[in-house]
Amino acid sequence: MTPLQIYFIRHGETAWSVSGQHTGATELPLTVHGESMALGLAQRLKELKFTLVLTSPRLRAKATCDLAGLGAAARTEPDLAEWGYGDYEGLRTAEICNRHTNWNIWEDGCPGGEAPIQVSHRADRLIARLKDLKGKVALFSHGQFGRVLAARWIGLPVLEGQHFTLAPASISILGFEPAHPQRRVISLWNCGGSEHALAE
Repeated sequence: MTPLQIYFIRHGETAWSVSGQHTGATELPLTVHGESMALGLAQRLKELKFTLVLTSPRLRAKATCDLAGLGAAARTEPDLAEWGYGDYEGLRTAEICNRHTNWNIWEDGCPGGEAPIQVSHRADRLIARLKDLKGKVALFSHGQFGRVLAARWIGLPVLEGQHFTLAPASISILGFEPAHPQRRVISLWNCGGSEHALAE
């Protein structure tokens, strides 16, 4: 079997990803454009053979997985859920900063939701279960959590996730450096658009 490659796939566009509202547990469908984005993923992923497919419990991630052609093989993984925004669910950053000046989710977390250390522990728990697997693993999840997972994959504190961005329906790959097989790397980040070939 080939070394582990984790394909992290953010869900397609929703009304709140367009408006900039923080979306944790709220169940939103994909927009029509979001569905088109997810169908585009099917073309990009169809030549790949995945040994494991996991999806967040949220509707938008599951719908993306289904439209990408991997729903039949997918298992729901609670640790792939988005950051719990608590009292800030549905608010834009500017609205939150009106209540909490200089708010930074990476340092402050969300009242009634998750603190950074809690999301970091979720990512670490998931990594611990995946790191010894072989082959390609697909994870359908969310933007904020994906940034946490990438930071923790390469050994950075969760705070450093603020330096990554993830577009809807993007694909990123977490893996190992071939010449140093114990060294975790980000092989691909925030890849979008059908012009990018993913099949080896």
